[in-house]
Amino acid sequence: MKQKTIVLIVVIALIVGAVWFLQAPKPSSATSQAAEIPLAPAETTLEPQPTVSNSTAAPAKPVEQQAAVESARTIAKRTKYERAREITNPSGFINTDGKAISIKDLIGKKVILVDFWTYSCINCQRTLPYLTSWYAKYKDQGLEIVSIHTPEFEFEKNYDNVQQATKRFGIEYPVVLDNDYGTWSAYKNKYWPRKYLIDIDGFIVYDHAGEGAYDEAEEQIQKALKERMDVLSIAGSVSSGIVAPAAESPEARSPETYFGAARNEYLSNGLSGSVGPQSLQEAKMISRNQLYLTGDWNFLPEFAITRVAGDTITYKYMAKGVYFVGSADTPVQIQVLLDGKPLTGEEAGSDVKDGVVTVQEARLYRLVQNTDIGEHTLQMTITQPGLKAYTFTFG
Repeated sequence: MKQKTIVLIVVIALIVGAVWFLQAPKPSSATSQAAEIPLAPAETTLEPQPTVSNSTAAPAKPVEQQAAVESARTIAKRTKYERAREITNPSGFINTDGKAISIKDLIGKKVILVDFWTYSCINCQRTLPYLTSWYAKYKDQGLEIVSIHTPEFEFEKNYDNVQQATKRFGIEYPVVLDNDYGTWSAYKNKYWPRKYLIDIDGFIVYDHAGEGAYDEAEEQIQKALKERMDVLSIAGSVSSGIVAPAAESPEARSPETYFGAARNEYLSNGLSGSVGPQSLQEAKMISRNQLYLTGDWNFLPEFAITRVAGDTITYKYMAKGVYFVGSADTPVQIQVLLDGKPLTGEEAGSDVKDGVVTVQEARLYRLVQNTDIGEHTLQMTITQPGLKAYTFTFG
């Protein structure tokens, strides 16, 4: 009898335990990978309807009708366009009041122009008058420009350097520091400059690498803004016409030429690709598009640095303009000759004063600005040691 009682108690305990287990709350399951956040709305209605200056909102479409229109629109786009990518591993933000921004938070609200650039690149600098003009013209009509600053050189990773450059160029739109190339890699980009236009649904509807095609780009911006107004049921119109800012036009037949050992294949009178000090002698003959240095130089991967006063740089080029990227810990003066004569007057770039350019801040310096393309020989005599020479570029 006692044995039966024990068995009965055990059975009752098991039943009570099973009931408790079935009714108790369970912890949610977790995976080792975070879920992806879709960048563009799929078959959902677009509820945000931001106001646009000088326009009024039209009556909203019925939810069922709006969802159906959006479904047909986005399904058609999926076969033609790629989706936008998110900002990845940013190193800082400028012109955002200290706040982080994301692409996903803009999709469904704005048309987005993503611009890859770096501040010492002359090709990028020549696009900026168009970008700043587009921003001024369309920012109140639904355009947001997101500037992705991906550095070519180590000094371009410095937040203060980039911030000073944005002020110098009059950039008011958000700038994202992409020091680790996270966003650059997400977009599989390979060029400076590069523009991606993202529409209201989060698709990349236009893509252009390099300079030029400004009329085409602005027409695509206008088209995307008109679609945005229709999707968000915003009455009004998008500004017409094409901007024509004062901007330089490239005229160069000489290649970008690097001083640093990692890429100095045009170094003619020294050992290219070699890190360390070299004593270089003056060349007897000068060929076009070849870099000639004299004196004592120390070659590092990104730049070559002068070791004594009187070191020289000589380069024969074919172009209108010559640009030099350099820096120094303390101001270094460089005497500049063009075809054997002091560089003065109209030929002198904006950074040359009385035939001398003073280099300290890490940036691009404008040396020569002729009115016509032509072949010339540039000679620079560095009056103090400590100049860090990065590149010549031409225009």
